[in-house]
Amino acid sequence: MVCLQELKAADEAFPASALADAGYHAVWKGQRTWNGVAILGKNQPVLIRDRLPGDPTDEESRYIEAAVNGIVVASLYLPNGNPQPGPKFDYKMAWFARLLRHAKKLHAAPAPVVLAGDYNVVPTDADIYSPASWKRDALLQPAPRAAYERLLRQGWVDTLKTLFPDTPMFTFWDYFRDHWPRNAGLRIDHILLNPASAAMLKGADVDRDVRGAAGASDHAPVWVELKTLPTPKRPTRKTRSKARR
Repeated sequence: MVCLQELKAADEAFPASALADAGYHAVWKGQRTWNGVAILGKNQPVLIRDRLPGDPTDEESRYIEAAVNGIVVASLYLPNGNPQPGPKFDYKMAWFARLLRHAKKLHAAPAPVVLAGDYNVVPTDADIYSPASWKRDALLQPAPRAAYERLLRQGWVDTLKTLFPDTPMFTFWDYFRDHWPRNAGLRIDHILLNPASAAMLKGADVDRDVRGAAGASDHAPVWVELKTLPTPKRPTRKTRSKARR
């Protein structure tokens, strides 16, 4: 499965045919300018919703949720919030509050759930090369950091932090001031798992080298690998009979 953010294309411009030629089915919610989200799968994703619940007036394409291979997957693009303070930061926090309410319901689901995307939050000072250089940026403000911490306190597992607790796992390097060559990065792309999917966690990492390619995005892909759990066997009549004795 692949989760995409910042499609920067209207629905009709989404390259569904080219992706099909590459072996992927897709669901998407496009939008011109800076938004748009999609979920790809080798098997057809079944769309659950293409907007974050809680505000029917919100027209920004920042959230999509689908079922793929028995797993509920959400691709999200949380608002940046700059400049702050101001309306954009207020929108960021209102969107985050809606995410917290919806994520609480998803966390309780018996099915494996994955929340993947660009959260536009640097969780701690250990997740950035230099906190002082970004101290006024919306990504490091106390309010979004506290909201992210509340998300984790619901019981979501931050995969990169879990597997690499003492290693900076940057996912974003700004285009300016040689941030990539200097490895002056930030961790703002996160993949969170609920208990059912966390039990399947096999590995996670960041494909850093992609960031160094010509014309690359300022983000590098983050990935997790989930193992398939054995299906519990139904007890036979003989086993049930013994259990009653």
